[in-house]
Amino acid sequence: MKNFFVFLFNERSIVESKKADLNKSARVQSLKMKHCALMIIILPLLFSSAAWAERLAVAVSVANVRSGPGENYDILWEIEKYHPLNVIKKSGQWYHFRDFEGDEGWIYKPLVHNIPSIITKKECNIRSGPGTGFAIEFTVEKGIPFKVIKREGSWIYIEHADGDKGWIFNSMVW
Repeated sequence: MKNFFVFLFNERSIVESKKADLNKSARVQSLKMKHCALMIIILPLLFSSAAWAERLAVAVSVANVRSGPGENYDILWEIEKYHPLNVIKKSGQWYHFRDFEGDEGWIYKPLVHNIPSIITKKECNIRSGPGTGFAIEFTVEKGIPFKVIKREGSWIYIEHADGDKGWIFNSMVW
């Protein structure tokens, strides 16, 4: 009889151990499912056009901004060289973009390139060096685009399409 109780005790231990293993496995499986669901929600957000907008700049002296993706659409306005654009959507040879003021339009793909550029957010001084202790070379109004040549701390060395160069403080630009 003693052997029978030992056997019964061992059988219960094995069953309880297997139940514990199943519960642990179920918890692990549930955790994996939660992580998977979270990734399904997060990944599309990370790779959406808003999150990963491609930034390009006008590469020609003047480009037409159109109301749709084609030459048959109305010209809304013109933008000059180095004007930065955030691409929202691509349609064939056309980019739908948003600019520093939130305005949207379409531009022909061959007219833009991956050129580091900025545009002034308000009237500001362009200086001879990277700091307020340097002389003011010239002043520009809001909406003037520049090519970025280099950065030094919070200062950016820029060049306008007409060849004028100087330093501008980072908070003054988009």
